[in-house]
Amino acid sequence: MDLFFHYLTLDYLLKGIVLTLEVTTLGLVGGFAIGIVLAAMLLSRHRWISVVARTYTVIFRGTPLILQMVFVYDALPHLGIMLSALVAGGVALALNEAPFIAEILRAGIRGVDRGQSDAGQALGMSSFVLMKRIIAPQAIRTMIPAFGNEGVNALKNSSLASFISVQELTLRSTQLASSTFDFFSVFFASGLLYLMLTGGVSAIQLFAERALDLDRPRGKGKILMYLLPWRRYAEEAPPSKAPTVSDGVEVSEPLVTPTREARMTRLTNLAKGPIAVEIHDLTKCYGSRQVFGDLNLQVRTGEIVALLGPSGSGKSTLLRCINRLETWDSGDVLIGGRRVGYSSGGIVLSPSEVARQRVDVGVGMLFQHFNLFAHLSAAENIAGPLRWVHGWSQEAAAQRAQELLDRVGLGDRADTLPRHLSGGQQQRVAIARAIAPGAKLLLLDEPTSALDPEMVGEVLEVIRRLAIEDKLTMIISTHQLRFAEEVADRVVFLTDGNIVEDGPAHEVLSHPRNPLTARFIRVMNSGQTSAVAL
Repeated sequence: MDLFFHYLTLDYLLKGIVLTLEVTTLGLVGGFAIGIVLAAMLLSRHRWISVVARTYTVIFRGTPLILQMVFVYDALPHLGIMLSALVAGGVALALNEAPFIAEILRAGIRGVDRGQSDAGQALGMSSFVLMKRIIAPQAIRTMIPAFGNEGVNALKNSSLASFISVQELTLRSTQLASSTFDFFSVFFASGLLYLMLTGGVSAIQLFAERALDLDRPRGKGKILMYLLPWRRYAEEAPPSKAPTVSDGVEVSEPLVTPTREARMTRLTNLAKGPIAVEIHDLTKCYGSRQVFGDLNLQVRTGEIVALLGPSGSGKSTLLRCINRLETWDSGDVLIGGRRVGYSSGGIVLSPSEVARQRVDVGVGMLFQHFNLFAHLSAAENIAGPLRWVHGWSQEAAAQRAQELLDRVGLGDRADTLPRHLSGGQQQRVAIARAIAPGAKLLLLDEPTSALDPEMVGEVLEVIRRLAIEDKLTMIISTHQLRFAEEVADRVVFLTDGNIVEDGPAHEVLSHPRNPLTARFIRVMNSGQTSAVAL
């Protein structure tokens, strides 16, 4: 036992630890640098770039690290590249670690819900901002355990550098055991030293996981919080004591449904106004299946259009095309006279340029599954894009976020994470986020389809008030016929990607001309009446 403790503190072995850490550090730092490039190549839209990265991954994952170290140390000198044993070991370890790190990065990025990217793009975020502020922060939290494992593996794999005469801990332990013939004590001490090193890596992993835990109460780890690429809030605010109706929306004077004469007058006035959205001969196919075929539609400024139709009729795809979240095969979409997705010279815009175009034309979008940024509080979901995209100051963005949350009845939930909100509350935050920058056109894709029946009313009431009070141009995909009749100016009925009926909301819903429209309205009225009865 005395020899064991002697070996633990032996300067000869401690110097081996230093060399082990040097090789590991070179391997991990180099591996991360190469891995980031490889991950970007694997995620590239250009097939030949991803093929090159995949070939590299197959080769270096499929051959033993010891052979790679021997190759770097012995073969590269024939090409005129001379490396010391230490550097050669670090380089080989980096080349070996890179594909594993790249796959961790790729899996983490791909693991972030696609809706997060859609929401960021719809808010006008460039690819860089979207990666930095939305995707990377969420992906990092899921990748920490895998990075911890990879760090431990790299530390253990560094022992293979002994084959190219790097005097790291394993080689020095072997030499010491061979000279003393005390194999058990030497290697037991060596194993404990390795355990201490890997334990340090595990401690760093646990610290990182704790620091990135979104549910930690605010105030703990406050200094580190400001070093992170997002602000973390997790404290639940006390429930509001303001008078509210049962569905949670703040009470105010009830909105009066306009008369038919008032509706007709409004339609007449709208028809004299400028065109907000214009769609010409829009055609889109998914493989051999055609979604649209020469679809044409005009929406006037301030007009509220409800898109109705059975599932699969193309309502959601049409909204995504208007916002250029989907491309199309032929035709044009114009918002405010600007051709969506193209420059004034007819050149196809890059994703980042399209994001800027969305900001310029003032289009916002509401998704059926909310797509709130999961790592940001309700207030930061609204204020963040205002700062990152529109250049607002932190104070102005925070004030705007609080004003809108108050307006949708969620002023007391500003610091709450989305997963601690009900579905109706999440959708109301999403509404506030969509209109925060002063959107002129609001696209709503089945805003109540993902909600429980008892939560539908609160969201529809918020949308109804926006339509009447803010005078936004709205295109709403919905199955809520009563809502469409009360709020919409026009109803457009789609089936199989074609518009089969288009007219004033009251007329279409009361006296449909097309048999397909009549059948759909009959079925939907029957289902919604049954739901109300329940």
